[in-house]
Amino acid sequence: MRWLGAALVAVSITAGAACQAATPASPTPSAGTPSAAATTYLNSIIDLARANSINRLTIDWTAYRNAVFAEAGSAQTIAELTPAIRVAITQLRDGHSSYRSASGSTIFVSLRSCSAPALVPLSLPPNIGSVAVGAFSGNTEQANAYALQIQNAIAAADRDGLVGWIVDLRSNGGGNMWPMIAGLGPLLGEGPLGYFIGPTGTETIWEYRNGSSYSGSFAVSTVAAPYTLRRSAPRVAVLSDNRIASSGEATLIAFRQRPNTRSFGQATCGLSTANATYPLTDGATLTVTTSVMADRIKTRFGDSIPPDEVIADPAQTILRAIAWLQTGS
Repeated sequence: MRWLGAALVAVSITAGAACQAATPASPTPSAGTPSAAATTYLNSIIDLARANSINRLTIDWTAYRNAVFAEAGSAQTIAELTPAIRVAITQLRDGHSSYRSASGSTIFVSLRSCSAPALVPLSLPPNIGSVAVGAFSGNTEQANAYALQIQNAIAAADRDGLVGWIVDLRSNGGGNMWPMIAGLGPLLGEGPLGYFIGPTGTETIWEYRNGSSYSGSFAVSTVAAPYTLRRSAPRVAVLSDNRIASSGEATLIAFRQRPNTRSFGQATCGLSTANATYPLTDGATLTVTTSVMADRIKTRFGDSIPPDEVIADPAQTILRAIAWLQTGS
Protein backbone atom coordinates (compact mmCIF):
# COMPACT_ATOMS: atom_id res chain seq x y z
CA MET A 1 0.00 0.00 0.00
CA ARG A 2 1.65 3.13 -1.23
CA TRP A 3 0.32 5.34 1.55
CA LEU A 4 2.34 3.36 4.06
CA GLY A 5 5.50 3.91 2.09
CA ALA A 6 5.14 7.66 1.67
CA ALA A 7 6.01 8.74 5.18
CA LEU A 8 7.72 12.10 4.75
CA VAL A 9 7.77 13.05 8.41
CA ALA A 10 11.27 14.50 8.45
CA VAL A 11 13.00 17.05 6.28
CA SER A 12 15.24 15.36 3.74
CA ILE A 13 18.92 15.70 4.56
CA THR A 14 22.04 15.02 2.57
CA ALA A 15 23.97 11.78 2.62
CA GLY A 16 27.09 13.38 4.00
CA ALA A 17 26.56 12.20 7.57
CA ALA A 18 29.53 10.37 8.99
CA CYS A 19 29.08 6.65 9.59
CA GLN A 20 29.73 5.08 12.95
CA ALA A 21 32.33 2.85 11.35
CA ALA A 22 33.44 2.39 7.77
CA THR A 23 32.09 -0.67 6.01
CA PRO A 24 34.94 -3.08 5.22
CA ALA A 25 35.90 -3.39 1.57
CA SER A 26 34.58 -6.43 -0.26
CA PRO A 27 36.78 -8.88 -2.14
CA THR A 28 37.85 -7.99 -5.66
CA PRO A 29 34.95 -8.97 -7.95
CA SER A 30 35.28 -12.36 -9.59
CA ALA A 31 32.93 -15.20 -10.52
CA GLY A 32 30.17 -15.34 -7.89
CA THR A 33 30.89 -11.92 -6.38
CA PRO A 34 29.40 -8.50 -7.18
CA SER A 35 31.14 -6.07 -9.49
CA ALA A 36 33.10 -3.18 -8.01
CA ALA A 37 30.26 -0.77 -8.88
CA ALA A 38 27.64 -2.99 -7.27
CA THR A 39 29.83 -3.48 -4.20
CA THR A 40 30.35 0.26 -3.77
CA TYR A 41 26.62 0.89 -4.13
CA LEU A 42 25.66 -1.70 -1.51
CA ASN A 43 28.35 -0.38 0.83
CA SER A 44 26.84 3.10 0.58
CA ILE A 45 23.41 1.75 1.54
CA ILE A 46 24.83 -0.21 4.46
CA ASP A 47 26.84 2.80 5.65
CA LEU A 48 23.75 5.05 5.63
CA ALA A 49 21.69 2.44 7.45
CA ARG A 50 24.41 1.86 10.04
CA ALA A 51 24.82 5.56 10.71
CA ASN A 52 21.15 6.48 10.91
CA SER A 53 18.80 3.55 11.58
CA ILE A 54 16.63 3.74 14.65
CA ASN A 55 17.78 0.17 15.37
CA ARG A 56 21.46 0.83 14.77
CA LEU A 57 22.43 0.05 18.38
CA THR A 58 20.84 -3.40 18.32
CA ILE A 59 21.61 -4.66 14.80
CA ASP A 60 24.54 -7.06 14.32
CA TRP A 61 26.13 -5.18 11.44
CA THR A 62 28.53 -7.94 10.48
CA ALA A 63 25.65 -10.38 10.08
CA TYR A 64 23.61 -7.66 8.37
CA ARG A 65 26.31 -7.00 5.78
CA ASN A 66 26.88 -10.71 5.19
CA ALA A 67 23.17 -11.27 4.55
CA VAL A 68 22.97 -8.36 2.11
CA PHE A 69 26.02 -9.43 0.12
CA ALA A 70 24.95 -13.07 0.12
CA GLU A 71 21.75 -12.00 -1.63
CA ALA A 72 23.70 -9.84 -4.09
CA GLY A 73 25.47 -12.91 -5.48
CA SER A 74 27.28 -12.01 -8.69
CA ALA A 75 25.26 -8.86 -9.47
CA GLN A 76 27.10 -6.68 -11.94
CA THR A 77 24.70 -3.71 -12.15
CA ILE A 78 22.64 -1.67 -9.75
CA ALA A 79 19.48 -3.04 -11.34
CA GLU A 80 20.57 -6.56 -10.37
CA LEU A 81 20.86 -5.53 -6.71
CA THR A 82 17.11 -5.38 -6.10
CA PRO A 83 16.97 -8.63 -4.03
CA ALA A 84 19.95 -7.50 -1.92
CA ILE A 85 18.42 -4.07 -1.32
CA ARG A 86 15.18 -5.74 -0.23
CA VAL A 87 17.18 -7.74 2.32
CA ALA A 88 18.85 -4.52 3.50
CA ILE A 89 15.44 -2.87 4.05
CA THR A 90 13.96 -5.97 5.71
CA GLN A 91 16.88 -6.43 8.09
CA LEU A 92 16.40 -2.91 9.50
CA ARG A 93 13.31 -4.34 11.23
CA ASP A 94 11.37 -1.08 11.40
CA GLY A 95 8.66 -1.58 8.76
CA HIS A 96 8.97 2.03 7.64
CA SER A 97 12.26 2.37 5.74
CA SER A 98 12.24 2.16 1.95
CA TYR A 99 14.26 2.48 -1.23
CA ARG A 100 13.17 4.33 -4.38
CA SER A 101 15.10 3.58 -7.55
CA ALA A 102 16.10 6.20 -10.09
CA SER A 103 13.28 4.92 -12.32
CA GLY A 104 10.69 5.36 -9.56
CA SER A 105 10.12 1.78 -8.41
CA THR A 106 9.93 1.34 -4.64
CA ILE A 107 11.05 -1.33 -2.22
CA PHE A 108 9.01 -1.18 0.97
CA VAL A 109 8.68 -4.11 3.37
CA SER A 110 5.54 -3.75 5.46
CA LEU A 111 5.39 -5.35 8.90
CA ARG A 112 1.72 -4.42 9.38
CA SER A 113 -1.58 -4.79 7.58
CA CYS A 114 -3.87 -1.96 8.59
CA SER A 115 -7.56 -1.72 7.79
CA ALA A 116 -10.75 -0.27 9.22
CA PRO A 117 -14.49 -0.36 8.55
CA ALA A 118 -15.91 1.98 5.92
CA LEU A 119 -16.09 5.57 7.05
CA VAL A 120 -19.37 6.80 8.48
CA PRO A 121 -20.03 10.41 7.38
CA LEU A 122 -20.27 13.01 10.11
CA SER A 123 -23.71 14.26 11.03
CA LEU A 124 -23.27 16.88 13.72
CA PRO A 125 -25.46 19.21 15.73
CA PRO A 126 -25.07 22.92 14.94
CA ASN A 127 -23.08 23.63 18.10
CA ILE A 128 -20.14 21.40 17.03
CA GLY A 129 -17.61 22.37 14.36
CA SER A 130 -15.52 19.91 12.40
CA VAL A 131 -12.53 19.62 10.10
CA ALA A 132 -11.23 16.55 8.26
CA VAL A 133 -7.52 16.16 7.49
CA GLY A 134 -6.44 13.50 5.02
CA ALA A 135 -3.14 12.25 3.64
CA PHE A 136 -0.98 14.69 1.69
CA SER A 137 2.24 14.62 -0.34
CA GLY A 138 3.62 17.43 -2.48
CA ASN A 139 6.19 20.18 -2.83
CA THR A 140 6.58 23.20 -0.55
CA GLU A 141 4.15 25.37 -2.48
CA GLN A 142 1.52 22.63 -2.52
CA ALA A 143 2.09 21.95 1.18
CA ASN A 144 1.50 25.59 2.09
CA ALA A 145 -1.64 25.55 -0.04
CA TYR A 146 -2.88 22.45 1.79
CA ALA A 147 -2.22 24.07 5.18
CA LEU A 148 -4.22 27.11 4.04
CA GLN A 149 -7.01 24.82 2.83
CA ILE A 150 -7.28 23.29 6.30
CA GLN A 151 -7.32 26.68 8.02
CA ASN A 152 -9.94 27.93 5.55
CA ALA A 153 -12.10 24.92 6.42
CA ILE A 154 -11.75 25.75 10.11
CA ALA A 155 -12.67 29.39 9.45
CA ALA A 156 -15.73 28.36 7.43
CA ALA A 157 -16.93 26.04 10.21
CA ASP A 158 -16.24 28.46 13.07
CA ARG A 159 -19.22 30.30 14.51
CA ASP A 160 -20.56 31.64 17.78
CA GLY A 161 -22.01 29.13 20.20
CA LEU A 162 -19.78 26.16 19.41
CA VAL A 163 -19.21 23.84 22.36
CA GLY A 164 -16.28 22.14 20.63
CA TRP A 165 -14.74 20.61 17.53
CA ILE A 166 -14.29 17.23 15.91
CA VAL A 167 -10.97 16.68 14.14
CA ASP A 168 -11.46 13.76 11.77
CA LEU A 169 -8.16 11.98 11.05
CA ARG A 170 -9.73 8.67 10.00
CA SER A 171 -7.95 7.03 7.05
CA ASN A 172 -5.16 9.63 7.09
CA GLY A 173 -2.39 7.40 5.71
CA GLY A 174 0.38 9.96 6.07
CA GLY A 175 2.64 11.71 3.59
CA ASN A 176 3.80 15.10 4.84
CA MET A 177 2.89 16.01 8.41
CA TRP A 178 3.97 19.65 8.27
CA PRO A 179 1.02 21.20 6.37
CA MET A 180 -1.33 19.14 8.55
CA ILE A 181 0.21 20.67 11.69
CA ALA A 182 0.26 24.18 10.22
CA GLY A 183 -3.33 23.86 9.03
CA LEU A 184 -4.63 22.62 12.38
CA GLY A 185 -2.65 25.24 14.30
CA PRO A 186 -5.71 27.27 15.38
CA LEU A 187 -7.08 24.17 17.14
CA LEU A 188 -3.74 22.79 18.34
CA GLY A 189 -2.61 26.04 19.91
CA GLU A 190 0.78 27.73 19.95
CA GLY A 191 3.91 26.02 21.23
CA PRO A 192 5.48 22.55 21.39
CA LEU A 193 3.38 19.68 20.03
CA GLY A 194 5.77 16.73 20.02
CA TYR A 195 9.26 15.39 19.50
CA PHE A 196 11.33 13.05 17.37
CA ILE A 197 13.57 11.05 19.71
CA GLY A 198 16.50 9.00 18.41
CA PRO A 199 17.96 5.79 19.85
CA THR A 200 20.59 7.70 21.84
CA GLY A 201 18.03 10.17 23.23
CA THR A 202 18.62 13.05 20.81
CA GLU A 203 15.50 15.18 20.45
CA THR A 204 14.01 17.36 17.71
CA ILE A 205 11.03 19.41 18.82
CA TRP A 206 8.09 20.15 16.55
CA GLU A 207 5.62 22.91 17.18
CA TYR A 208 3.15 25.44 15.80
CA ARG A 209 3.89 29.15 15.96
CA ASN A 210 2.17 32.07 14.24
CA GLY A 211 0.89 30.11 11.24
CA SER A 212 3.92 27.86 10.77
CA SER A 213 4.81 24.31 11.67
CA TYR A 214 8.38 24.02 12.93
CA SER A 215 10.89 21.17 12.99
CA GLY A 216 13.43 22.40 15.48
CA SER A 217 14.11 26.01 14.51
CA PHE A 218 13.12 25.48 10.87
CA ALA A 219 9.69 26.67 9.65
CA VAL A 220 8.47 23.95 7.28
CA SER A 221 4.90 24.85 6.23
CA THR A 222 3.34 28.28 6.61
CA VAL A 223 -0.05 29.96 6.43
CA ALA A 224 0.75 33.61 5.72
CA ALA A 225 -2.36 35.02 7.44
CA PRO A 226 -3.28 32.44 10.10
CA TYR A 227 -6.84 32.19 11.34
CA THR A 228 -7.77 32.89 14.97
CA LEU A 229 -10.69 30.99 16.50
CA ARG A 230 -13.65 32.92 17.84
CA ARG A 231 -13.35 30.93 21.05
CA SER A 232 -9.83 30.12 22.17
CA ALA A 233 -8.77 26.69 23.49
CA PRO A 234 -12.04 24.87 22.71
CA ARG A 235 -12.85 21.27 23.54
CA VAL A 236 -11.61 18.94 20.75
CA ALA A 237 -12.58 15.33 19.97
CA VAL A 238 -10.21 13.47 17.61
CA LEU A 239 -11.52 10.53 15.55
CA SER A 240 -9.04 7.67 15.13
CA ASP A 241 -8.95 4.42 13.16
CA ASN A 242 -6.50 1.72 12.09
CA ARG A 243 -5.78 3.35 8.72
CA ILE A 244 -4.09 6.36 10.31
CA ALA A 245 -0.36 5.96 9.66
CA SER A 246 2.92 7.83 9.87
CA SER A 247 2.28 11.57 9.39
CA GLY A 248 -1.36 10.95 10.25
CA GLU A 249 -0.14 9.49 13.53
CA ALA A 250 2.10 12.51 14.08
CA THR A 251 -0.94 14.74 13.66
CA LEU A 252 -2.87 12.68 16.20
CA ILE A 253 0.09 12.83 18.59
CA ALA A 254 0.08 16.62 18.27
CA PHE A 255 -3.29 16.59 20.06
CA ARG A 256 -2.06 14.34 22.87
CA GLN A 257 -1.66 16.22 26.16
CA ARG A 258 -3.62 19.17 24.77
CA PRO A 259 -6.09 20.35 27.44
CA ASN A 260 -9.79 19.64 26.80
CA THR A 261 -8.97 16.98 24.20
CA ARG A 262 -10.01 13.34 23.86
CA SER A 263 -9.64 10.74 21.09
CA PHE A 264 -12.21 8.13 20.09
CA GLY A 265 -12.29 5.06 17.84
CA GLN A 266 -9.61 2.50 17.09
CA ALA A 267 -5.84 2.30 17.50
CA THR A 268 -3.71 3.62 14.64
CA CYS A 269 -1.70 1.55 12.15
CA GLY A 270 1.60 1.70 14.05
CA LEU A 271 4.11 3.73 12.01
CA SER A 272 4.64 6.49 14.57
CA THR A 273 8.30 6.81 13.60
CA ALA A 274 10.18 9.49 11.66
CA ASN A 275 12.15 9.04 8.47
CA ALA A 276 15.02 10.84 6.76
CA THR A 277 15.71 10.51 3.04
CA TYR A 278 19.23 10.24 1.58
CA PRO A 279 20.22 10.58 -2.10
CA LEU A 280 22.30 7.85 -3.73
CA THR A 281 24.79 8.26 -6.56
CA ASP A 282 22.49 7.05 -9.35
CA GLY A 283 19.55 9.32 -8.48
CA ALA A 284 17.85 6.76 -6.24
CA THR A 285 16.98 7.55 -2.62
CA LEU A 286 17.18 5.58 0.60
CA THR A 287 14.64 6.46 3.28
CA VAL A 288 15.68 5.33 6.75
CA THR A 289 13.61 5.32 9.93
CA THR A 290 15.65 7.38 12.37
CA SER A 291 13.53 8.11 15.45
CA VAL A 292 10.27 7.57 17.27
CA MET A 293 7.54 10.14 17.73
CA ALA A 294 6.74 11.46 21.20
CA ASP A 295 4.05 13.78 22.54
CA ARG A 296 4.32 17.13 24.32
CA ILE A 297 5.55 15.55 27.56
CA LYS A 298 7.93 13.21 25.66
CA THR A 299 5.86 10.05 26.01
CA ARG A 300 7.34 7.85 23.28
CA PHE A 301 5.34 5.88 20.76
CA GLY A 302 6.87 4.13 17.74
CA ASP A 303 4.00 1.71 17.30
CA SER A 304 0.21 1.71 17.27
CA ILE A 305 -1.40 4.55 19.25
CA PRO A 306 -4.57 3.68 21.19
CA PRO A 307 -7.31 6.31 21.49
CA ASP A 308 -8.51 7.51 24.87
CA GLU A 309 -11.74 5.59 24.27
CA VAL A 310 -11.63 2.42 22.15
CA ILE A 311 -14.88 2.01 20.21
CA ALA A 312 -15.17 -0.61 17.47
CA ASP A 313 -18.35 0.63 15.80
CA PRO A 314 -17.72 3.72 13.59
CA ALA A 315 -21.21 5.14 14.09
CA GLN A 316 -20.96 4.78 17.87
CA THR A 317 -17.54 6.46 17.75
CA ILE A 318 -19.11 9.62 16.32
CA LEU A 319 -22.04 9.55 18.75
CA ARG A 320 -19.70 9.16 21.72
CA ALA A 321 -17.48 12.03 20.51
CA ILE A 322 -20.57 14.24 20.20
CA ALA A 323 -21.76 13.28 23.68
CA TRP A 324 -18.37 14.08 25.22
CA LEU A 325 -18.20 17.45 23.47
CA GLN A 326 -21.72 18.29 24.65
CA THR A 327 -21.25 17.23 28.27
CA GLY A 328 -17.50 16.99 28.94
CA SER A 329 -18.02 13.59 30.54
